[in-house]
Order: sequence, then structure tokens, then C-alpha cells
Amino acid sequence: EVQLVESGGGLVQPGGSLRLSCAASGFTFSSSAMSWVRQAPGKGLEWVSSIYTYSFNTYYADYADSVKGRFTISKDNAKSTLYLHMNSLKSEDTALYYCAKGGVVRGEVRLTDYLHWGQGTQVTVSS
Repeated sequence: EVQLVESGGGLVQPGGSLRLSCAASGFTFSSSAMSWVRQAPGKGLEWVSSIYTYSFNTYYADYADSVKGRFTISKDNAKSTLYLHMNSLKSEDTALYYCAKGGVVRGEVRLTDYLHWGQGTQVTVSS
């Protein structure tokens, strides 16, 4: 059974940093494309970032324009854990952040775009 469990969310001031984690199990994490997707209050799902594994320790990462240069996606295959390092956080980054198994989805994200989702972790950016 595929399981994705996010953690690391919380309340942070504008300009601050957080690191989200997603513990994965039930599938071959090392070779799977993985993504972060978020949902701000009253808005739809927004793709944030994806990471692909091409070979041993060779990855490709992609980011939404809204987070490029501020967020970094990474993965630890030995721990089957996906990360999202978030710096220079803004109030508009406030959202429920989900880990999902799959790659880039540009434009409107639908629940069916990813087969497996975590339960989400809340990030609130406020002074």
C-alpha cells in the first residue's frame, strides 16, 4: 500500500524558512517522480515542484514560477523521504501542502492528476 506522510508545516513570519518532509512507503521511491502541490484558502490546487531521478544521484527538478529561486525540492532515497526547503516565505505561500507521487502538472491541478497523495501539512506565513 502506497503511503505518503507529510510533516514540518507550521506558523512562520514573512521572510522566514521551513522544511517540509514527506515519508514515503509502499513503492520504489528511488525511481519515482515526486511532487509538491499546495492549496491556498479558497483556491484550487497548485503544482509547486517536482523531482525526477535519471540515474544514481542524478536528479532533475522543476518549479512553479511563483516559488522559483525560493524553494528547493530534494529527496533522500536511503530514507525514502521527499523534502521541500522553503525560504523567503511570503503570505501568499500560506496553504496546505501535499506530497504526491508523480511529475509536473502545469495549469489547473485535479485530484486525478496524481494517483497517490499525502494528507497534507499546513503552512501559515503571518506576522
